[in-house]
Amino acid sequence: MPIADLRRSYTLAGLRRADLSPDPIAQFNKWLQQAIDAQLLEPTAMTLATAGKAGRPSARIVLLKGVDERGFIFYTNYESRKGRELAENANAALAFYWPELERQVRASGTVSKLSREESDKYFQSRPRGHQLGAWVSTQSDVIANRGVLEKRLQQFEKRYPDTVPLPPFWGGYILSPTEIEFWQGRPNRLHDRFRYTKQANGNWLIERLAP
Repeated sequence: MPIADLRRSYTLAGLRRADLSPDPIAQFNKWLQQAIDAQLLEPTAMTLATAGKAGRPSARIVLLKGVDERGFIFYTNYESRKGRELAENANAALAFYWPELERQVRASGTVSKLSREESDKYFQSRPRGHQLGAWVSTQSDVIANRGVLEKRLQQFEKRYPDTVPLPPFWGGYILSPTEIEFWQGRPNRLHDRFRYTKQANGNWLIERLAP
């Protein structure tokens, strides 16, 4: 079957202005909890799009590790491609897609680093293997083979037999949104889309968008 012929109709639900919270973070938390309750495989997986000073975009899947009134939190290696691009250009975008619920959420804004204290608190909550992995991987660098990783893992297992410290090159980021859009699939591609835009006074303007 040609790829162009692959299609489905979205019929599960609609989204009305009256359904929306005035706070997009509260609305997001409601949808995220529904995705978790539906036992989706990776409800916190999100596409993170960044671009360096040259403007060439790149995107990858990362995991959301927190959301509060400040925005969306994730953790990574500061020396990875995304880390280098965020150092050059703090503007970024996120996208969540929950196909089983026929829903999508998009957010854009500026990204800043979390404090070392907050990053360390999260790092110490991670499984030991994940902590060691943060030290092992020189993320986004070219390596010769898998053996490089295995050898480095053995080295760090010996170096840190007990507590694994937070690497200086690893930690958290928070995307502080200026726009958040909620998308609910509908029949005939006439989907429901609502965009929250942050105003100068801190309030959020809610507008329906054409699909």
